[in-house]
Amino acid sequence: MSKLFSSLKIKGITFRNRIAISPMCQYMAEEGFATDWHLVHYGSRAIGGAGLIIQEATAVAPEGRITPGDLGIWDDSHIDKYDQIVRFILAQGAVPGIQIAHAGRKASCAKPWDGGHQLRSEDGGWQTFSSSNLPFNEGELAPVAIDPAGIRQVVVNFGQAALRARKAGFKLLEIHAAHGYLIHQFLSPLCNNRTDEYGGSFENRIRLLLEVTGAVKQAWPENLPLFVRLSATDYIEGGWDADQTVELVRLLKNKGVDLIDTSSGGMVPYAKIPFGPGYQVPFAEKVRKEAGIMTGAVGMITDANQAEEILHKEQADLILIGRLSLQYPQFPLHAAKELGVSIEWPRQYLRASV
Repeated sequence: MSKLFSSLKIKGITFRNRIAISPMCQYMAEEGFATDWHLVHYGSRAIGGAGLIIQEATAVAPEGRITPGDLGIWDDSHIDKYDQIVRFILAQGAVPGIQIAHAGRKASCAKPWDGGHQLRSEDGGWQTFSSSNLPFNEGELAPVAIDPAGIRQVVVNFGQAALRARKAGFKLLEIHAAHGYLIHQFLSPLCNNRTDEYGGSFENRIRLLLEVTGAVKQAWPENLPLFVRLSATDYIEGGWDADQTVELVRLLKNKGVDLIDTSSGGMVPYAKIPFGPGYQVPFAEKVRKEAGIMTGAVGMITDANQAEEILHKEQADLILIGRLSLQYPQFPLHAAKELGVSIEWPRQYLRASV
């Protein structure tokens, strides 16, 4: 029996298989609005057989965008196009999810194909905010250390974003607390040098994420899944690490989080990350076993048998694919054939199924 193509039920949602499309920024939005690019991009992966499609990091505030091309969900006017995307994904039998995010000090950057550098105000950039006034890269403009009123507004923004996601019809929501973005900037001692109730101790550094989770839970239906994406380690001594991740996840589980999308890194540009096949899977396994929660494995999972083995070894409950999906939007259809599993193909594609 294939575990990869077994269904997975989380709360009131059943996924047809355990293949999820990881949230990957497309940088094709206009003032935060989704475009036809997003409809085609996400729709093609739903047609391709994935069980879950998680929409890329969608900013809860304009200043929370990584680039001017990032999606937004800070205004009700953003909802209409998401509703169209959601309805198409559902019609293909997949579950539409959304990741809500704030980039913090890693905001106000050019698109990757334009160099990815920090944008100055004269080039369309904006003032960035973080836990402290430490820039991500040497020579960049320093972010403003966000004050308590600003922190309260961030929490409100996440809650309002969750409500808009609900109105748009998304069936799963993920809070982005990884990859060196704003919430991670509070978690990590490498970035957070505050002396107030949001800095210093572990309990203080996790406070923002717990408050954001509480605000999201108030807005998000109890019967729909809630994920959190975490970087399990900064790969730097004295930074955020896997043991702190487990301790945090135990608290998140008690707050009603259903699954941890387990990634790593992104806090500082000089970290030495040991890239290799399945290099982040051990973090998913550790969190799953020690915190007693479902996890998603992500990171250089490149073929069906590798994904199958991760699930059979009970290292994770869900497989998230990123770059592989960009190369092969129909990867799930071909993975099923590779594993000898019979699944339903889109009728329009049946001639290619044999």
